Amino acid sequence: MSLEVLAVDDSRTMRDMLNLALTSAGFTTHLAEDGVHGLEVLDGLEPNVIITDINMPRMDGFGFIDAVRSQEKWRGIPILVLTTESASELKVKARAAGATGWIVKPFDPSKLVKAIKMVAG
Repeated sequence: MSLEVLAVDDSRTMRDMLNLALTSAGFTTHLAEDGVHGLEVLDGLEPNVIITDINMPRMDGFGFIDAVRSQEKWRGIPILVLTTESASELKVKARAAGATGWIVKPFDPSKLVKAIKMVAG
């Protein structure tokens, strides 16, 4: 069974890199360019894992995680934060919002795939 992943990042280059890494691993990938767009794309999907950046226009990663976690049907979906930020207080804030894990950019595609498989169960 192919895992479905929603990746939310405002960088086109990063979305392209995620799409390549995830589709190469056999995942079905859905892409969004910020938190607002992420919620629009998520509506009607049932992804196994969500990946989100933190620093984005319109709605940042924290707001996006809060919005996802506020809806019952998406409470159990693992959310991985993929960002250039590495400050421990941001990691704590992301966990408090409901993030499952934290990966610092630039990412190693094989490690990202491994992390996705691990949290997807």
